[in-house]
Amino acid sequence: MRLFQNSGIYPSYLPRLNQLAAKALSFEARRDVFLHDRFGAPHFLKPVLDGSPTAFFTNGDDEVLQRQWAQAQGMAGTPTLEAILLAQIEHHRTEVFYNLDPVRYPSAFVARLPGCVKTTLSWRAAPSGNADLTAYGAVLGNFPSILDSWRSKGCRAELFFPAADPVMDEYAQGERPIDVAFVGGYSRHHSTRGRTLEQVAALGAGRQIVFCLDASRLTRLAESPIGRLLPLGKHRRPDAIAAIARPPVFGRDLYALLGSAKIVLNGAIDMAGNDRGNMRCFEAMGCGALLVSDSGSYPEGMQDGLTMRTYDAPEQVAGLISRCLQDWSQSAGIAARGRTSLQQTYSKAAQWEHFVDLVARIKPC
Repeated sequence: MRLFQNSGIYPSYLPRLNQLAAKALSFEARRDVFLHDRFGAPHFLKPVLDGSPTAFFTNGDDEVLQRQWAQAQGMAGTPTLEAILLAQIEHHRTEVFYNLDPVRYPSAFVARLPGCVKTTLSWRAAPSGNADLTAYGAVLGNFPSILDSWRSKGCRAELFFPAADPVMDEYAQGERPIDVAFVGGYSRHHSTRGRTLEQVAALGAGRQIVFCLDASRLTRLAESPIGRLLPLGKHRRPDAIAAIARPPVFGRDLYALLGSAKIVLNGAIDMAGNDRGNMRCFEAMGCGALLVSDSGSYPEGMQDGLTMRTYDAPEQVAGLISRCLQDWSQSAGIAARGRTSLQQTYSKAAQWEHFVDLVARIKPC
């Protein structure tokens, strides 16, 4: 199988990538720097991470990366990023195209794929407005309710999961000096998350609490000296949160943080209804921390009291965390079972086997 996997760069991550890849002057060098940093690795298929000669990986929205490839191939003029991606697919002689960025490259892009492509799949685990993905052989995701919404739009939709990144093993050992860590976005739209974080921040007087928050543009403006003179109060974070907030972390720095934390706090947002199991769940458990998250319908291997802990309301989370830390020997056992469960159920080998099975079952283009 000649596999092509396309992904995308999270805007807040791009400055880190540019810094890490400052001396990477070729497409291969910059791509290798990105893959080594492991940003998004739970979604990357085994042949990509193994460096298989039949697998090709790129970030189709990384203009620096894509123009490095176009220049090396002698593409004339200033081709669009879409034209470069199409040229890469044709050059690779791709048979299976797996796209993690389908809203940027929807059905209209699929219609332009070269004839060598036999199967197309996309990953989309979030509502996407009026995006048309009906030309893909299937839309993959791990939230059943969102898959149902794609089916209602005429798409074939199949359950698929992130996987434990083997590199997490490097960060899952040793001391855990941080009591509670949270990494994620923060804006006025995260009202439930905000209440949860405020409750946990109140534990900071006697505990080591670390919040690495990717604040919205309006939140950053509202908290600036100029912004405090403007009527932007609803965009500011509560003082207890702002006092301990740090910048967001990504890639191996994220793994290092999670591997240094006893507890990793997670809070879903409303996009998936009662479905649970976002990327942070896989990252926290894979790095050996105790996952504490809001209650809901979790995938296999994520079970309250056995492999993780859940809370029903923001007002419960501080008490739950305090009890987990007070009886850390029991909590550490739950965290260890969680890591083992994740490795057994969501390994890279199992993820790849599932993917191959999906390709076999999906009607060719």
